[in-house]
Amino acid sequence: MAEKDTVFKQKIKHTGYASFKDLYSFLYEWLNNEGYSISEESYSEKISGDTKNIEIDWKASRKVSDYFKFTIKVGWRVLGLKEVEVQRQGKKIKTNLGNFELKISGILEKDYEDKWENSPFFKFLRGVYDKYIIKSRIDEYGDKLVGNADELVSQCKAYFSLEGKK
Repeated sequence: MAEKDTVFKQKIKHTGYASFKDLYSFLYEWLNNEGYSISEESYSEKISGDTKNIEIDWKASRKVSDYFKFTIKVGWRVLGLKEVEVQRQGKKIKTNLGNFELKISGILEKDYEDKWENSPFFKFLRGVYDKYIIKSRIDEYGDKLVGNADELVSQCKAYFSLEGKK
């Protein structure tokens, strides 16, 4: 079984105005442009009156080599989302108002194709390989993944900042 190390975890919270549809598209496109293939693991929506509660789980993966794979998980939780009209630069624009929470985690997967899992001897060799031979490469890939996940957080915060000020 592939070894998975969580190297990054962060939570973003925003209460206020932001277009849910635009944020969803923006983050999807950003991950896609970075080379990640995105799958929506779950989606649930509960409507009560004129508000919605939405929960979404994304899993974005990118193969880095035959041995390493980056995975970024994004857990969305949007509470009290409702459609509103706001006045911006003299024009009425439709947007959303709600409580947004995104949990972002970065996972470095080693031996994701289970090539070293055929026998106990190969498992032992993988341990030696990871610990002594490619230790610096594991650290390097971990740093790259942290950089990717941190950039995603920065992009998301910048989006909320711009949307809130309009």
